[in-house]
Amino acid sequence: MNQHHESTGPADEQQITLRGPAELADALPYLMGFHPNDSVIMVALHGGRGRFGGRLRLGIPQSPQEWAPVAEQLAECLIKGSERRGERPDAIVIFLCQDPAEGESGSQIMERLRPFAQRLRTACGELDVPVLEALCISDGRYWSYCCPDGRCCPAEGNQLAMPGTSVMAAAAAYAGIQVRGTLREMEARLAPLTTSAAAGQQRALDSAGAELVPKLLDEEGREDVARETLDLARLLMKRLGEAPVTTPSASDIGDDGLIGHDEAAAVILGLQDRETRDRAAEWMEGPEADSALRLWRALSRRCVAPYEEHAAAPLTLAGWVSWSTGDEPGARVALGLALRIDPMYTFAQLLHEACNQGLDPETLRRCLRGERRVRAGRRGHRPDRSARQRTARPAATRRKKTPSGSARPESAAARRRSGTGTPGRRVSQDDG
Repeated sequence: MNQHHESTGPADEQQITLRGPAELADALPYLMGFHPNDSVIMVALHGGRGRFGGRLRLGIPQSPQEWAPVAEQLAECLIKGSERRGERPDAIVIFLCQDPAEGESGSQIMERLRPFAQRLRTACGELDVPVLEALCISDGRYWSYCCPDGRCCPAEGNQLAMPGTSVMAAAAAYAGIQVRGTLREMEARLAPLTTSAAAGQQRALDSAGAELVPKLLDEEGREDVARETLDLARLLMKRLGEAPVTTPSASDIGDDGLIGHDEAAAVILGLQDRETRDRAAEWMEGPEADSALRLWRALSRRCVAPYEEHAAAPLTLAGWVSWSTGDEPGARVALGLALRIDPMYTFAQLLHEACNQGLDPETLRRCLRGERRVRAGRRGHRPDRSARQRTARPAATRRKKTPSGSARPESAAARRRSGTGTPGRRVSQDDG
């Protein structure tokens, strides 16, 4: 067994020394805040005592052909990111976590992923940062890819410690660190509904899209949609805030029952406008943060097929509020899902990178507070909007209301049949 020490915190904080693969494997859920599933995790170590630094997580690529380029990208991302924070890693620890498929054993998982582990070790070594330990965790057991001694690291692996029985578990409990279940469970709280309610939500999104898309393409209509979206979101937040909070699963079910299909559809589509989404991001602290987070999670679940791509906005807002309120694991999960849906969603990209680099969210909070103050000041000196419209636009040029009947915009379902529209895409004019 490779003997080494890793400290869980800097010198001025409580330190726990981890010795060997067993204690490293046990510490992983506390490092991440959840039990990873199907994940490659890399953790930077600093100093002679191996203080934990930056860490990153990615789903294990399914195709072995992707392993080499992914390994190079992960090594570069972790090392360069640490350097940007002013501290190049002295070593790296790697974890490969994957549950066995039906008929597969943990030992088979370990052997199948061995080439990927070697690619990761080589990629780090090429950047002059050694891999101190590489572990595979599967089916309640762990294996070391670095230890050749079968006496301490046998081929059948070693059993993980019982939850809550280790030194790390005791220290985490003392420090108030919580493990929020598995990554799969955390992602499920944000996944689109698959119940019978999904069909009703799709119809509501179809109908709302037919009504709101033309407005979003008109400057005056876009302002109206923004105001209506934010007003409705505030109403839903108030409704959720007045509901009792129970266990996470029961709370999610209760929240889903408090939001109607039409209400969810209107806010989801309204948030596709960047400026509206940025206004909603101001609800990130104080009493409104909790109800805002519950709303963004609920709306993420309402982005049913074929509207999954619309979830990038509420998922990013959920990630932002989580990060702003100190829940970094929850933030990384939500932002990771947003980028899985839309890798080019700029707001999610920026937040995800900032969160992973350990930056302080207070900088962004100050900016959003400033925007809110400036806007409040403008409202105090703004002339009546209806008067401006009467003087700025002659009556003959005002846009007429869309008449009912055949002249009304096509429904999203009709556009899908005719091939003239793609309702699964966001309706905003920017990509985040």
